[in-house]
Amino acid sequence: MATDYDAPRKSTEDEPEESIEELKAHKGDSRSPEIEVDEADAAEGFELPGADLSGEELQVRIIPPGEDEFTCASCFLIRHHSMLAREKDGLFYCKDCEG
Repeated sequence: MATDYDAPRKSTEDEPEESIEELKAHKGDSRSPEIEVDEADAAEGFELPGADLSGEELQVRIIPPGEDEFTCASCFLIRHHSMLAREKDGLFYCKDCEG
């Protein structure tokens, strides 16, 4: 639908003022009935192309922290010892989490 931007616009002065009670009365009338949709049912019918990974196995090689590395007890990232901020009760904390 084309819009004529040169046409005169309605101003708020042209519209009749309604009282608060009238506005509240109309508010209930304008509601549309709510449809209850179960998200699980909606998700079952939606499938991404190529998203079936049920036959795939995840193979990850886990490398333990090196001698010059530690695992931060707050963010659980492996950090270099230069990032060590403090040690408390055998737990190490990095500078990013302590900052």
